[in-house]
Amino acid sequence: DDLMSLNQIELAERSPPDTTCPLHDVVREAVAALAPLARQRGVDLDLQLDAPNPVIRGDRGQLVQVFVNLIDNALKYGGGSGPVEIATAAPDPGFPGMTGIAVADHGPGIAREHVPRLTERFYRVSVSESRNVGGTGLGLAIVKHVLGRHRGDLQIESTPGEGSRFTVWLPVPSEAAPHPDADDTAPQAGGNSGTVA
Repeated sequence: DDLMSLNQIELAERSPPDTTCPLHDVVREAVAALAPLARQRGVDLDLQLDAPNPVIRGDRGQLVQVFVNLIDNALKYGGGSGPVEIATAAPDPGFPGMTGIAVADHGPGIAREHVPRLTERFYRVSVSESRNVGGTGLGLAIVKHVLGRHRGDLQIESTPGEGSRFTVWLPVPSEAAPHPDADDTAPQAGGNSGTVA
């Protein structure tokens, strides 16, 4: 299924999406989808999204898949050493005109030599560990190609022994405004901020 999904994404990669969606709603949907797995593993999902809720040009289904893959990886490989944090990233001059959402864990981290290859098809830092948790080696390749279609980027930061942080950067159209139906000032189920256990 992952391989078929990746092939379909690659075929569409040169055709940017022509629809828009509120980014925080996408992230909340992914968090809600992974909440049962997080409870099963005894890991909290700590969601902290800053207002406003940016509207981006994007394929909602593909973007949900991006965050599901990243959160799923954090749950599988984070080692259960602390919560998985999903949060608005601080603006970065290296990614002008973009908004970022970071997924961070407190697991064993990834050695520097592996980081540049993480988005390659079938690349695994540890083959045995990936097999044990059911990884296919395609999740980050899917993330890379979806973000390519959206003219976005994936920033990977990791320190062995301290954890990993994967930040999704997506362009915000200059005319974009906060979504009128998304109130980021009020708590809501699966919500704007808080912990999902």
